[in-house]
Parts: sequence; structure tokens; C-alpha cells
Amino acid sequence: MSKFMDRGLRKLRELRHNRAAKAVLATPPVQPREDGVIVFSMIGTRVLLPYLVAAKSLHAQLQRGRFVILDDGTLTHADKAVLDRHLGKPEILAIASVETGDCPSGGCWERLLTLLALRRDAYVIQLDSDTVTTGPVDEVLEAIEQGRNFTLRGGVDCELQPVGCYAADPEQLGRDVHIQLLAEATLERIDAGLPHPRRYARGCAGFAGFAPGGFDRGVADAFSREASALLGRDRWRQWGSEQVMSNVIITAEDEPVLLPYARYMNFWNEAPPAGVSFIHFVGTYRYHRDAYTDATHRAIAALRA
Repeated sequence: MSKFMDRGLRKLRELRHNRAAKAVLATPPVQPREDGVIVFSMIGTRVLLPYLVAAKSLHAQLQRGRFVILDDGTLTHADKAVLDRHLGKPEILAIASVETGDCPSGGCWERLLTLLALRRDAYVIQLDSDTVTTGPVDEVLEAIEQGRNFTLRGGVDCELQPVGCYAADPEQLGRDVHIQLLAEATLERIDAGLPHPRRYARGCAGFAGFAPGGFDRGVADAFSREASALLGRDRWRQWGSEQVMSNVIITAEDEPVLLPYARYMNFWNEAPPAGVSFIHFVGTYRYHRDAYTDATHRAIAALRA
């Protein structure tokens, strides 16, 4: 009974948030820029309005870039017309056109592989639809100017460390351990042609930047082959493996920027602090405290102003 009530409450909160997000349709359209920056997202019809809030609130602070979208297969003609009107005719790619090769299919792998193709000639920012930019993003702009990767930290304790710091015996972790923890525990044993010494940070793929000309999908294919052989194909294809791959690539290139958690945060049901610039409303607590709805209201008000 409690779970049923929780689901019902979550649905009511989601509906309330979507009503708030609908006001984004009354905000001015974005003027995209052909300046070597791409803001990239995978979306479907269900998240169209939250995505517009995420995209427009980030662009208002960046004042850079154009939009590229990977359609998860559910965008309608009406959705695409709305995107054209608000984001300056973004490039929309079909998920069915993505060849996954030696990488898993599903679990956002098509998104990552498309991103790795786009970064050949552009700085690509991966942006999730459940995010809101609430203030200046100077660290992101500096990373773009310096040609450095960046990532949202997975948590306040996220740091760049030698891969050996994550090592553990997979057998001792247990059969039910999340694929991210399992894969991180075996990073030392996967080569994939990556440079040494190896480092890794537990970042969040919901907001990450990839400098132009870095590793391409060849690294993802090689890493996936080794991970599948080591962990098992079924385990490697579980949700969360793509985030590990994203973190591996970001942290293997030059000196990545780990965005300061005090200003770029994941929402874990704690009130966002004053001065926060970017909030990722992760699924578990997305609609708790009405924080997502409040941030959406503030972002839309700023866009109108």
C-alpha cells in the first residue's frame, strides 16, 4: 500500500512539474551559434518540456553553441516543430541510425557513440533533460576555451584518482552489485589502448563536456570488448556501463575539470545551497520537496526577463 501511495504521489508531483515547465513555451526562442560548440541530448516526447527548460537555461548562461538532439524514437512531428521554433532548427538524429558495434545497445550507449562522432570537429556538451541551469557557468566556459573535458561530479567526494584506488575483488562485491561499481573495481585490468598512468573520477554523465578531437568510438569498442570478456556480456550491457565509459574517456584525456560540487550538484533531497549554478534532478528524488518545480519556475522567469 505504501509503495502504491508513493507512486501516486510521485505522479502528482510530476504532473505539477510539467505544468510549470509548460510555461517555457512562452519564452523567447534561442539564437543558436555556429561557434564550434554543440549542446547534445537524447530525448523523447515525454521529456520535451523539461528538456526545453534544460537547454534554454544552459544556453542563456553559455551564450554559445548550437543544439543537436538524438531522438529516442518517440518524438512526434509536433514535437519537432516545437524544437525548431524554440532552438533554431536543431539537428535531430535518429537513434535507429546508430551502429553500436562492439558496444552494448540501449542504456544511453547510442548517445555516447553519437557524441564521440560529433566531437571530431566540435566541443560537445552532453546535457540531460532533468537539469536546470540557475546561475553563471564560468568553469564550463573556461573548460571550453582551454580545450579541456569537464564533468559534473557524481558526489561531493568525487576526485581524480589512480584507477588502483577503485580496485576490488568482484567476487567479494557480490552478485547484485551495480555494474558501475563492478566495472570500476576492474579498471586496472582493462587496457583498451588508453594512456598510462591511468586515472579515473566517478563523474555524472548528466552534464559533461568533451573537447574536440579526443578519443573516438574506437576506444569505446576496445573497452567494451575487454569489459565484456572480463565481466560477462550480460553484465556489461546493464544500465550504468555507459556512464563508466564516459568517465573513462573524460579522465584519460589531458587534465579534466571536475566542476565544483557547491555550484554544480546532483539533487539528493537536500535543499540546494545559495549560489548553486546547475542542478541535476536525479531520478530517485527528482520531484521531492518541489525543488525541481521551483528551479523550473525561476529558470523560466529568468528567460522571460
